[in-house]
Amino acid sequence: MPTAGGAGSAAARQEFARVASALSRNRGVTVGEGKGFGSGALKVKGKIFAMVSSEDQFVVKLTKKRVDELVTSGAGKRFEPRPGKLMKEWLVVTAVQADWAKFAKEAFVFVSSGKS
Repeated sequence: MPTAGGAGSAAARQEFARVASALSRNRGVTVGEGKGFGSGALKVKGKIFAMVSSEDQFVVKLTKKRVDELVTSGAGKRFEPRPGKLMKEWLVVTAVQADWAKFAKEAFVFVSSGKS
């Protein structure tokens, strides 16, 4: 499993593929196609809940409160798709040896609930 942040393109993509394979068994989960933002991302009901960014960072969508907790604990940082644009409900998982599947499952539950 990749270490903090993106820890290398091949390792990040390989781990994400493992997570995508496991979660795609859930009803309504798809893997985005095409190019640009959202390509290759995990989606439910057409909404992204987990992805690997263009900088090979594993990113999940969670409640703002949960993101705040995880940032405070050191498990991640807020996703910044471009300088100065911090996303309140998006977390870049930076914890070393983090369980990406666990974070992706939590994001799936949040986004599939329709509260995002």
